[in-house]
Amino acid sequence: MDTVRIDKWLWAARFFKTRSLASQAVSGGHVTLNGNRVKPARTVQIGDMLVIRWDYLEFTVRILELSERRGPATVARALYEESADSVARREQLVEERRLLRLQGNPPERRPEKHERRKIRRFLKKE
Repeated sequence: MDTVRIDKWLWAARFFKTRSLASQAVSGGHVTLNGNRVKPARTVQIGDMLVIRWDYLEFTVRILELSERRGPATVARALYEESADSVARREQLVEERRLLRLQGNPPERRPEKHERRKIRRFLKKE
């Protein structure tokens, strides 16, 4: 096997839970191959560089092996190698988001009808 469709490889490498989600991500421009936007049917080869944006995270990976089958997570991790600066950026972003979450305490409960009206009046919405 010399080439594999990009959506199949992303599914087999466990970046996406289903192949249709992988296909939608590629079509939506969340995945670039060697710096170019591609379609889901585009084939990948060993040595290609992928940039995968998922939610607020970004992965920069180099393809080490090809697979059309989804296997265990340990096997899936052997299909690619993530760059060191990609790992560092992702960890930094996760830490920043964690710290932002700690700054404010979430409310213990949802405001009741009377409290919501007071809030709206305060914000001059009504």
